[in-house]
Amino acid sequence: MPATIPATIPSVASLLDLTGRTVIVTGSSGGIGGGIARRLAEAGANVVCHYHGNRDTAEALVQEIEADIGGKAVALGGDLSDEAAVTALVKGATEAFGTLDAIVNNAGHQPVAGLLDITPDGWSQMMAINTAAPFLLTRAFAAHAKEKGRGGAVVNIASIEGHQPAPGHAHYAASKAAVLMFTKAAALELGALGIRVNSVSPGLIHRDGIEEGWPEGVGRWKEAAPLGRLGMPQDIGDAVLFLISDAARWVSGADLTVDGGVSARSTW
Repeated sequence: MPATIPATIPSVASLLDLTGRTVIVTGSSGGIGGGIARRLAEAGANVVCHYHGNRDTAEALVQEIEADIGGKAVALGGDLSDEAAVTALVKGATEAFGTLDAIVNNAGHQPVAGLLDITPDGWSQMMAINTAAPFLLTRAFAAHAKEKGRGGAVVNIASIEGHQPAPGHAHYAASKAAVLMFTKAAALELGALGIRVNSVSPGLIHRDGIEEGWPEGVGRWKEAAPLGRLGMPQDIGDAVLFLISDAARWVSGADLTVDGGVSARSTW
């Protein structure tokens, strides 16, 4: 059981320091995952860069973290809808760095399909990737933390579509709404182990080619966003860093919307 009152209050200078802590970032071969991994490495964390099918990108990210940031990282693969792969990922993280202090459930799936065109298999695949994987990894992490007698932090990457859906994203929006409720339920049950569970709901994030490939959508977003731009992977990385760090030591069960203010705009 964690202490009711912290023995010490961290200094302001140390709040975002993750030196010595190990964090798994799932889906780190993607744009948002890579941004998260880099920011956590800059804060001193040992980063486990998880991938599924894109090993080269994950290994390049590890090399970048080690060469450009001077951090420590390792690339580990696996299908996180499979419990055995999840167990192996947690084991690999502890073997690489001796400890595991936090996880970021970032890996996700976002196809576009009309409601009448979504197949049962498509729906099941969405739920397996976007909801089953965070459940399995969070459970495995909690079991590890309980065995070691230490707490930790979980950050789930949800979406503003978990609050308000977009056309063609019925299965995606439903999966992210499930992630939001899972975050609260897990925070409720895992707090006794000293584990904080929070989520981040990103808006539209920049990726290479998005302006050229979807100019009308990007234009609508920029017009709707009070801050007038797309998000960057680092913007999500900074939100995750805050939620993992001691700066958020009394924050659990919360969702942090990071969308440049789009959600503040009236829709009627």
